[in-house]
Formats: sequence, C-alpha cells, structure tokens
Amino acid sequence: MRRISSWVLMGEFPMIDGADGRVLMEQAKVHVEKGDGGAFRIILSGEWRLDRSLPSSDAVLGELALAGPEARVTFDAESVSGWDSGLLTFLLKVHRHCLAEGIQVSVDGLPDGAGRLLSLATAVPERTGARRDASPTPFLARMGDLALGLGRSIQETLSFIGEIFVSFVRMCAGKASFRRSDLMSIVQECSSEALPIVSLISFLVGLILAFVGAIQLKLFGAQIYVADLVGIAMLRAMGAIMTGIIMAGRTGASFAAHLGTMQVNEEIDALRTTGISPVDYLVLPRMLVLSAMMPLLTLYADLMGILGGMFVAVTALDMNFKEYYVETTKAVGLTNLWIGLFSGLVFGVLVALSGCLRGMQCGRSASAVGDATRSAVVTGIVSIVVATAVITVLCDALGI
Repeated sequence: MRRISSWVLMGEFPMIDGADGRVLMEQAKVHVEKGDGGAFRIILSGEWRLDRSLPSSDAVLGELALAGPEARVTFDAESVSGWDSGLLTFLLKVHRHCLAEGIQVSVDGLPDGAGRLLSLATAVPERTGARRDASPTPFLARMGDLALGLGRSIQETLSFIGEIFVSFVRMCAGKASFRRSDLMSIVQECSSEALPIVSLISFLVGLILAFVGAIQLKLFGAQIYVADLVGIAMLRAMGAIMTGIIMAGRTGASFAAHLGTMQVNEEIDALRTTGISPVDYLVLPRMLVLSAMMPLLTLYADLMGILGGMFVAVTALDMNFKEYYVETTKAVGLTNLWIGLFSGLVFGVLVALSGCLRGMQCGRSASAVGDATRSAVVTGIVSIVVATAVITVLCDALGI
C-alpha cells in the first residue's frame, strides 16, 4: 500500500526496567495508510487501556474526512498487546464517522472480542433529533386514533366478557378447572383481609355525613333527623360506593398486578400450552369471589357508617342510643337496603372485571405491570361512578 500519512500518537512513554532494560509498558500507537481505490487501513498497536493516555481520534477522522463515498476502511490490530473499553471508544468514534460519510467499514482485522462488541454497539443506528424534528400530528388524526383505540378497547372488553360467560357455563356444566386452594385464598383476600380498611373508611364516612347534616339541622332544632340522613345515605348509596372504591384500589389492583406478573413470566402462556384455559383457571374464581363478597362487605360498611353517625349524635348532639336507633329504623327500609346490596353486587363485578381485564392485557415488561395496575384502578373507579349514575336514574324512573 502507498502511505500518504503516518504519525504516532503516543499515550505514555514506555517504562524501562532499570535492571535489564526490559520494556514494561508499550506505547499506544495508530497509523493510517491509504492504498489505491480509496482503501484505508488503520494500524493499531500497543496497550489500549483506560488507565493510560490514549491516542485521540481527531487526526484519524480528519484524514478520513478527505475520503470519498466509495472509500473502504479496514483495521490491523495484530500489534495490539492489550485493550479494554478505551479501544472500543476509539473504534466507535471512527465507525460512526464512517457511517455518517457513507464509508464502508470492515472489522475483520480487529480482535475477536472487540469486533463483536463493536458490531453490537452499532447494530441499531442512533436516531438523533428524530423526536425533535417530527412534525406534530394533526388534531383530526389524533381524534381518529383515539376513536380507533376506543373501538378496539370496547371490542376487547366485549370479547373478554364473552369468554367469562362461556367459562361460567363450563363451570355450571362441571368442565371448568381451578384449584380449591386458590379459591379459598381469594376468598380470604376479598373478605376478612379487607374488613379493617372497610371498617375505618365506612365509620369515617358516616361520621362526616352526621357532622355535615348536624350543622344545618341544628339551625332548625331537628338534630334527630341526622339518623335519617346517615341511615338512608349509607344503605342506599354511600356504603356500596365507598366499598367499591376501596376494593378497586385494593383488590382490583391486586388482581391486575398478579395476572400481569404471570403474563410477564409467561405463566399464562404455559397454561395455554398445557391445555388449561387461563380464564377458567385465573379469571373466573376472582370474578365469582369478589361478586359474592361485595354485597356482604357493603352490608358491613352500612353498619359501620350508621355507627359513625351514632357516635356523632351521642357525643355532639346530646342524643342517646335508643333515640338514634328508633329514628334509624323508622327512616330506612328494605327497599334502600336492597338497592345498596344490588349496587354492591354490580360494583363487585365491575371491579373484578377491570382488574382481570387489565391484567390479561398486560405487556411483557415490569413497567407494563405498573401501567396495568394503574389502569385497573382508574377503570374500576370510573365504572363505579358511571354505574352509580345509571342505577340512580333507573331507581328514579321506577319510583323506588
């Protein structure tokens, strides 16, 4: 080859052993040779390690800047006595410059490990400024994407509900398979383990309702009607709503996280491979248990809310237990109780459906599990609010 430029870029001066003059550390050197037809050969030698001063790539890049698009670059690293990521940093700068200028690069002359690492580092081209230079999506296009996404979401939800219904039919026919131990574990999670938080929140809700009502009723000397306010509000709506929101944030999120983690670990794929329906084995037990437990938790929340109102009436309104109890039994009726229990049943179905749906739709990464959990909670709470509005309108239309 015809050498047009040659220089030595040294990192450190060699260290000489004073006894025998033996070289303890070689210099890091780089040469550039150019042959016919635009062929460049970069010759490397010496120790290329980060704990030493390494040659700069500026001179090499300056020489390659004069090359045309038809140029080719090869490496000769036979004289390299040692290397680490310092050599890779130098090679990566040269390789990126060659890619930007359209110059062909061959890594055949590099050490095997360096060549493989350089190929991995440049396997995916860097996209600089792509996000910055992208033009904003038009408003109508965004609306269209949202509409299409909403349509797909509705389709997936209806398909999932259909799978649950088919699974329920199989269970009634004795063909659905799930473990009894898993069912008992879900029952415990949705019942006794939820009682402390339901007790606290429901008691405080009843207490707040009593305080708010007492402020206005005391103006008319009608404190006795605090019992009516708290009893009807808790039995008809607030007991079921607060229990549903609690279970959406607690149990619905747990369902989504559990199923999402199984999706990431490919356990659900393993169930399908062995011929077991994930809906039968994982979704149906959770749907049945939470739907059955929600009316019971709602009834318990109603009781705790009434006790919270009673606490305020006795301590702040100079009422006794018997007065509050008698007025509560006069105000509330079975109609209000049944409406609340029906609402609790509906909310249980919605919370379980939201948690299981988002869990089954989870992606294959850790962040996807978090997204599925958040989506399950938001979907569950929004569903509860919408269902409450629908049930209220229906009750008003039916005169109950």
